[in-house]
Amino acid sequence: MSRNELQDTSFEGLGISEGLLARLDKQGFKHPTPIQFDAIPTVLSGSDVMGIAQTGSGKTLAFCLPLIQKVMETGKPGLILLPTRELAVQVQETMRKLLNGSNFRTALLIGGVSAHGQMKELKKRPHVIIATPGRLIDMVEQGYAKIDAISVLVLDEADRMLDMGFKPQLDRIREMVPESRQTLLFSATMAKGVEAVANAYMRDPKRIEVAKPGTTADQIEQEIFIVRNDVKVDLLMDILDEHEGQTLVFSRTKHGAKKVAKTLSQEGYKADEIHSNRTQAQRQRALNGFDAGKYRVLVATDIAARGIDVSSIKLVINFDLPDQADDYVHRIGRTGRAGREGKAISFASPRQRGDIAAIQRLIGKQIPLFHEDGSSLPSLPLTERTPRSTQGRGGIAGRRRNGHPRYKRK
Repeated sequence: MSRNELQDTSFEGLGISEGLLARLDKQGFKHPTPIQFDAIPTVLSGSDVMGIAQTGSGKTLAFCLPLIQKVMETGKPGLILLPTRELAVQVQETMRKLLNGSNFRTALLIGGVSAHGQMKELKKRPHVIIATPGRLIDMVEQGYAKIDAISVLVLDEADRMLDMGFKPQLDRIREMVPESRQTLLFSATMAKGVEAVANAYMRDPKRIEVAKPGTTADQIEQEIFIVRNDVKVDLLMDILDEHEGQTLVFSRTKHGAKKVAKTLSQEGYKADEIHSNRTQAQRQRALNGFDAGKYRVLVATDIAARGIDVSSIKLVINFDLPDQADDYVHRIGRTGRAGREGKAISFASPRQRGDIAAIQRLIGKQIPLFHEDGSSLPSLPLTERTPRSTQGRGGIAGRRRNGHPRYKRK
């Protein structure tokens, strides 16, 4: 069903209970997205589901809604596994908004924070556990969490969990949960490793693919600047001056993220940082401040590529290209969410022709190329297969207004 057709479609008729429909209406959800339209009734039918859709297409609601309803109907608990703490927090917030005022209980099990509060949540016998794999296993082994009776298991961003080395933990969790469970797997990309996980975890899954793996949202305008390392910060600040609104900047390393955020703050921009060297409390404060508008710029490593759901992000800047082409899709998917327009600007060195070619092949479209002074460069053909380059390791150098070319579109 097309987007235009979905504008005339409501959540009624998908099998959702009257109580949940009322809660959706109260939260302002009027029309299902394509993945929600296809996945919700399939999940409610009892089938295992493998869902593939663009980042920002509404996957979280696509599994939360039917999971809540099935737990309410059966009285058996559910389990949601996610790769990052930030993404787990986002999922819990989605469920809390839907269930505000009800006696439906959730428990959030993530690392980086005290386990005491999580133990108290588990003692209340939550209806749904939302967890990262490592902390969940710790709680099970200590006897605080029980997952031997769950009815529905959700693996969100399974490809990212495999990239982050969670396969041993996933295999252990599979041994702990009932074989009779229903399993749901959702992601924007579907790597070969995920197919193997799906085959091990799922029984005859229904594959729901509303966009081919690697597809980016049409409403995201994309550009790549070929730029030297010593002028990247200057170009970044000029782009920030040219554009308005909330901006998410991605750095390849946590050290780089810290230096970029510090430089921006010194230059008068309201900026904060989020990466694995920060405590969970610091990361959550930065994310909350960004969401509330306290910070205009959030500088992050790929820990945030799938853990930020801030609808007001107007611009994503890849200060460094990601190591994996798949991560480009997830990074830029932080803008242009739920049908809104967005823009993604990436910086690449002249040696990264192969990285650009790999990204273009994945997303199936050419990305306009520009010189650091804003002048147009010939685009790479989609068929180009240049060997991928090694990321340059030049540090932050250069200062504003030191004679380097400026971001002035011709």
